[in-house]
Amino acid sequence: MGGFFGTISKKECATDLFYGTDYNSHLGTKRAGIVTFDKEKGFTRSIHSLERDYFRSRFEGELEAFKGNSGLGIISDTDPQPILVNSHLGRYAVVTVAKVNNLREIAEELKEKRMHLSEMSQNNINQTELIALLVNMGDTFVDGINLIFKKVKGSCSLLVLTEDGIIAARDALGRTPIILGRKDGAYAATSESTSLPNLGYDIVRNVGPGEIVKITAEGEEVLQKPFSRCQICSFLWVYYGFPVSEYEGINAEYVRETAGQKMGEEDDLEADCVCGIPDSGVGFALGYSDGHKIPYKRAVLKYTPTWPRSFTPSKQSRRQLVAKMKLIPNRAILDNQRVVFCDDSIVRGTQLRDNVKMFFDYGAREVHARISCPPLVYGCPFVGFTASKSEMELLTRQIIQDFEGDANKNLEKYATTDTPEYTRMVNEIGKRLGLTSVKFNKIETLIDAIGLPKDRVCTHCFDGTSYEFTDTLTEEETAE
Repeated sequence: MGGFFGTISKKECATDLFYGTDYNSHLGTKRAGIVTFDKEKGFTRSIHSLERDYFRSRFEGELEAFKGNSGLGIISDTDPQPILVNSHLGRYAVVTVAKVNNLREIAEELKEKRMHLSEMSQNNINQTELIALLVNMGDTFVDGINLIFKKVKGSCSLLVLTEDGIIAARDALGRTPIILGRKDGAYAATSESTSLPNLGYDIVRNVGPGEIVKITAEGEEVLQKPFSRCQICSFLWVYYGFPVSEYEGINAEYVRETAGQKMGEEDDLEADCVCGIPDSGVGFALGYSDGHKIPYKRAVLKYTPTWPRSFTPSKQSRRQLVAKMKLIPNRAILDNQRVVFCDDSIVRGTQLRDNVKMFFDYGAREVHARISCPPLVYGCPFVGFTASKSEMELLTRQIIQDFEGDANKNLEKYATTDTPEYTRMVNEIGKRLGLTSVKFNKIETLIDAIGLPKDRVCTHCFDGTSYEFTDTLTEEETAE
């Protein structure tokens, strides 16, 4: 996915920028970058790979080189960024959290207008540079950003560092978040509210869908009001959001515990204990324990000093290795127990299959899985929350292919809770993973736990519903 942090202050900003960006590190592992602006020195930029190292160790040694009172930092799962630009809009830097599905289509259109693309990564188009070119096509930053909203199929949130402030623009449908923070003499904009409190920032508010805001050390200026329609990604609360973070004012851990409690209250399973698969399954398991009235025990622990989250490596073989090596079971708790383990989701099932075998090998009598969200039946065209390149990497689609001879047949029936097709698919998931039983949370339960109306939350990966952004920007489309 990726995450960014931008700050502008009356003082030197490098320390806040360094640690604020680091608090987005759970959102990506490919690359990271920092850029600062100083009136005397100009822009200073550095980009490093994170595939074999961590953000802090890559940037800490060069932190003294970053001068100035304003800057941007990015943890990217896509291309090298920030991108530096010198154009009719002035000198500026851009970072994005984006998924541009029509990248080549836009690139061809730009080349026909005699514009060129210079930043290439492994012979692929750098989508952040493409976004910068679209910004340049506007008479103003607001015009250029609205062109991004009209052109991009997918999603794009961005921060722009100019010589006199930072412009924050949230995706037109709000699929990814931007949170504003404030302290005495400084403002910040970030993907994760987790970045703010330890640096002394108070949360001001969430930037709205399609809203464009300029921040300075003194405050904020709304350049464009938010649009009325919102489709924030539900997977923020299910999986990739840090537990302390909040989106639309709703805390991630609170949602996970609430969803677990509701599922636990409805479940009629007899079991001895429940555990959570670290990290994002823990809150759900705590809620399930409370709702189902069985003890929570740490039957499996993550070895945190060295092993990152398993979805991030690009190679499947490395994902499997990380998934296996990072989790250590506790035989004393598992032996002869009927164990419920809670996890955030099932994508390919690789990690879950290994966990189940491990639990049985360590003496568990029964192994039941309870999953905090519905089955993932559709790939996500809006946010890159997994390394999947094809919907056929989803375990559900593989099963539908085997059942129907066509992985795209009867998807609506398979995605609807308690239909014969849904029940058959879930039973097959349990069988293939070696589980005693498996249940998924209902979409209604997840939405209820989040607490937003369903039409303001994107649930495409569960039920296939989606909304497209209209390219007509009128007063009627903006929120009051």
